[in-house]
Amino acid sequence: MEFKEVVGRRRSIRYFLPFRPVEKEKIQTIMEAARLASCAVNASFLRAIVVEREKISRDVLESLKVPTTTLQLDMAPVHIYFYGNLNAIEESHGNTLKELYDVGALNPTHGWSYKFIDEVVWKQILEPISKNPQVLPVAVAMDCGVAMNQALLTAFDEGLGALLTAFNAENAKKAFKVPDHFLPLYAMLVGYPAESWEAGGQRPRPPFESLYFEGEYGVPMKRDPAVVEKLKQQKMIQDPAPLPWRKDEIRALSRMFGLPE
Repeated sequence: MEFKEVVGRRRSIRYFLPFRPVEKEKIQTIMEAARLASCAVNASFLRAIVVEREKISRDVLESLKVPTTTLQLDMAPVHIYFYGNLNAIEESHGNTLKELYDVGALNPTHGWSYKFIDEVVWKQILEPISKNPQVLPVAVAMDCGVAMNQALLTAFDEGLGALLTAFNAENAKKAFKVPDHFLPLYAMLVGYPAESWEAGGQRPRPPFESLYFEGEYGVPMKRDPAVVEKLKQQKMIQDPAPLPWRKDEIRALSRMFGLPE
């Protein structure tokens, strides 16, 4: 698929084919995409534990559920538990920036040098962040979000469905031997969708002009209808939910899986 169509087709899929396994090469492709995502100071904050649902005991599976994440865990064949490494900045100690300098990504034209990294970037910026318990988790989570989204879009490009969702982090820590310095983020549930790829249509969003501004806050960014039409043709903007047959689809899924209607 073209990139814009991948963006347009992404949905939070909540009905998976539990009996259809996901090819390991597709899971690796998803994780390769996460690895290549942009990350501050090239420190690669994101960590993940990939688990096949069939290899999780029933007791553990139940313990991972929270009020908003129940049936999805039972249905998705693959769970990817995402974490942020809170020690990543300290572990890199600026060396990942030096790698960027060595390969020509950071250059003297912009003031970069080993000395600048050691005496300015590390001492004045990175070391204080790494020691600030209020700032560090926010910075790590924000950075990991970029990689998680890249993984999410790749799942759809691979013809799969996926969902970023909450999970019981305390029980996951015990079950998967998660280190103390890993910040729990989301579980990404992955599988072949049982629902149609449209999943009832593109989800509602606030008006464009209420979200983005030009020049200063309060001046709405104008939405060009010609651009909107072009994005519809490129399948980034798609038919909005609810599609007329969505309720019938939900009823059919409920009957197929023996779920309440």
